[in-house]
Amino acid sequence: QVYLVESGGGLVQAGGSLRLSCAASGSIFSPNAMGWYRQAPGKQRELVATITSVTSGGITNYADSVKGRFTISRDNAKNTVYLQMNSLKPEDTAVYYCNARSLLPNGYNYWGQGTQVTVSS
Repeated sequence: QVYLVESGGGLVQAGGSLRLSCAASGSIFSPNAMGWYRQAPGKQRELVATITSVTSGGITNYADSVKGRFTISRDNAKNTVYLQMNSLKPEDTAVYYCNARSLLPNGYNYWGQGTQVTVSS
């Protein structure tokens, strides 16, 4: 069993920055994608950003709403993925969830418990 532990959430004013971290407790086998999703009150969970493993090209994918403001990266040696969030907006307020999933059919799919990000106007 792999556990994903998120950190870095909090309260920030609009225009500010936060950096989220997600560390995996065990081995995340390749090929895989790690990333961040978010869920605001009354809304469905949505993709924020993902990044594939090195063996899969380290390809990044962003939601249109965060392109140019958020940057996802990963440290494979530490089994950790990061989300640098700049120019935050009130509409970025949500619980942010870390995800790690296999890119193989019927592979693993792990979720963290979530970290709250609140952006005040």
